[in-house]
Formats: sequence, C-alpha cells, structure tokens
Amino acid sequence: MSNSPNRVYAARLVGLPIFDPLGEQVGKVRDLVVTVRTDARQPRVLGLVVEVFGRRRIFVPMTRVTSVDSGQVYTTGLLNMRRFQPRSTETLVIGQMFDRQVTIRSTGVTGTVYDVGMEQARNRDWLLSRVAVQEPSKGLRRRGQTHVVEWDDVEGLARRSPTQAATHLVQAIHEMRPADAATMIHELPPERQRQVVAALDDERLAEVLEELPEDDQVAIVRALDSERAADVLEEMSPDDAADLIAELPEETATLLLDLMRPEDAKDVLRLMSYEEDTAGSMMTPEPVIVGPDATIADALALVRNPDLTPAQAALVYVCRPPLETPTGKFLGIAHIQRLLREPPSTLVAGALDDSLEPLRPEDSTEQVAAHLATYNLVAAPVVDENGHLAGAVTVDDLLDHLLPENWRENLARQESATEPRPDTRPDTRPNKVITSEMVRRG
Repeated sequence: MSNSPNRVYAARLVGLPIFDPLGEQVGKVRDLVVTVRTDARQPRVLGLVVEVFGRRRIFVPMTRVTSVDSGQVYTTGLLNMRRFQPRSTETLVIGQMFDRQVTIRSTGVTGTVYDVGMEQARNRDWLLSRVAVQEPSKGLRRRGQTHVVEWDDVEGLARRSPTQAATHLVQAIHEMRPADAATMIHELPPERQRQVVAALDDERLAEVLEELPEDDQVAIVRALDSERAADVLEEMSPDDAADLIAELPEETATLLLDLMRPEDAKDVLRLMSYEEDTAGSMMTPEPVIVGPDATIADALALVRNPDLTPAQAALVYVCRPPLETPTGKFLGIAHIQRLLREPPSTLVAGALDDSLEPLRPEDSTEQVAAHLATYNLVAAPVVDENGHLAGAVTVDDLLDHLLPENWRENLARQESATEPRPDTRPDTRPNKVITSEMVRRG
C-alpha cells in the first residue's frame, strides 16, 4: 500500500476487504479508531471499524489484525459482534479527522488534512505517524499544494473545530452505496453530521435521506433552510418524500410543498391523499411506462436507466396515452426477462402479460404482500377505478411498510442495550467467532 510495508494510509485502507485466517471475507474496513492526546504525541490506533453482514459496524482491535497487505486486511478470525459505538475519548480518522484545518509548524503553512499514515512501532502498537495536508486552492483550476509531514510537525489535530470542512469525507461518501453512506452519517457526532449534510449536493443528500431512520430524516430537513429542503425533497422519490413530509409539522410541510416544483409537489400530494399503509400510499408514481406502439428496443432502453432500482426495472407498464400517471387505459405489463428473449424490433405489445389482476390504491399492505408472494413478483401495477395506471408498488417499498416504524433506529438501540461494549480497549470480553459461512447466513 506504500513503499514501506509498515506504513499504511487511511484513505487507501478504507473499503478494503477483511479476511479470516482461512482467507474468507468477513467484512470491509470503514474507518480507524484512534485516541488523540496532544499534537506532539503520536495517537495510538485502537482498532478498525468493520462493516459486516446486515450493514452492522463492529469494532476490531488492532491486536486482532495479523497483517495489512496491499488490497486486504487479515485478522485472527475472532471478532466481537457488538455494534460499534464511538466514545467521547475516541476519534474516527475518516469521519472526524479528515478536512480538519491544521498548521505545519516548520513552515507555517495552513491547510486541511486529506489523509493520515500509520506505522507499527517496535512494541507492535500502530501509531499515526504522518499527516497529508493540502493547501487551499489557488485560482479556479489549480489545486492547492500538498505536503506529507510528521505528526508532531502539525498543529490543530488535537482540538476539534466547529468550522471544519467536509470535502474529503464527502468524497468518500459519494463512493459508497446510499445505505452505507446513511449508516456513516447516522453514526457521526451531531456537529460533524451537520457539516457533512451542508457539504453534500442535493441529489446525494436525497439518496442518503431515503436510507436514514425517520428521526434523522426529520431532524436534517428541519435544520436545512426552506429553499434547500424543498430542493432536496424534489430529488427524493415521490413516495419517500411523501412519507417524510407527513412526519413534519403541518406548517413546515405546507411551506415546503409550496416551494417545490408544481409537478413534484403534485405527485407528493397525490400519494399523501391515500390512506396510510395502502398500495396507493406506498407506490411510486414514476414506473417505466411505454405505449403499445413502442418496440422492445424502446422498452429496454428505458430500463437501462441507472437511477432505477432492480425492482423498478423488472417490469415495463404498457398503457395508452397519456404516459404519465395517472395514464390512459392500462393494458398490461411486460416482464424484463420476456423482453430480453424477444427480437428488439418487435412491438412490446407482443410480449404483454395481461393475465394478472392489478392492485387497487385502497389495497392494504397485507393484500399487497400476498399479491407479490402469490405471483412471485418484485413489483406490481396499481390501477384506479377508471382503469388508469396510478403507479407501481415495489418489494422494497413494501418492506419499508411491513417492518416496524423506525426499524433502523430501533435495531441500533436494541443492539446497544443488549450488547454493551466493555469499558476498556482492547476488548477483553469473550469473543464470538465469526466465519465467512456465518456471514453468509446472517
């Protein structure tokens, strides 16, 4: 990972797979946990934050890390499955140290931290030994000069700045799946969370909000200025935006709906008009819709949209014009697997499946679940009393409504209450042996 086998840089370590002694992957590295005492004294690396199955993040002491090679990390195979909870005396390298403003003592240069290097001392402890600092950019296209210096030549890392930027952390978040990014943001200290939210662009923040617990969603949106909150809601899928707006105070919800683009607000208001826990309230009003004269090539081009979830791309809905919900007469669905088997130049109407009775907007969650399970579907059309396509329910939307309210937050609380971490580092409690087979089974 560097010219020296004993030096590892944090930015290159994050995301690497972590293996047990048998070579089976058990997780991925997400951050480093250190204890910072003074600017002059090299911090000791306490361990790694590792993401295992189910997006759970656990703490792996450095004493259980047997080697760090180029592209992978090996452990003893004994991992404690208690959920990681940072302590006030600990610092997350990626989450809290990156982007901190510092001064290089020997030169007086001021810049921000974009990486740190750690080395193994003679006593086998890992210590932070190098700091990579980038000066402010000069001009519109010139990146600031970078410096890699000794830890004790940097001033400002032992104290936390309320004005800390989030440039490099945001770069890391943009490379993650939205669900993983949401987990990282959820676990950040409130002050750092606000800095990251402020630095994220509207589209990425919308993706992350959709994956956060409801309490976090409401707190973040209420902390934004009204104009930006409305912009972020426009970027969210209409069903998720409707669920979030429903949790806001009525005055705030009305203000945000007034600030949203009329076409976006119209979709959200339509979804909010349906009774809670019905097909209408959980459907997306933006499924893949084509007319009967569209070719299979036309339909396949639409489902290639990378913004579609796998469930949304599984079905194409064939309707008469207009092709925006509520559409003209609903004719049937075309399964993606069937489309892939047909000549691209033929009409999609030739691959139509009109044998399934569509859902109705008033159908309950249980009826939706039974319908998907009975016909082995991951999505299904929702058609109103006039035979117009109102939207589509996908299995991920269904799960969000079947699971207990705020299930992400409740799961974290339950694990924290039932699986407390010990008061000292490294972890001295009996450890649960984790193997790749156990990871696959969850």
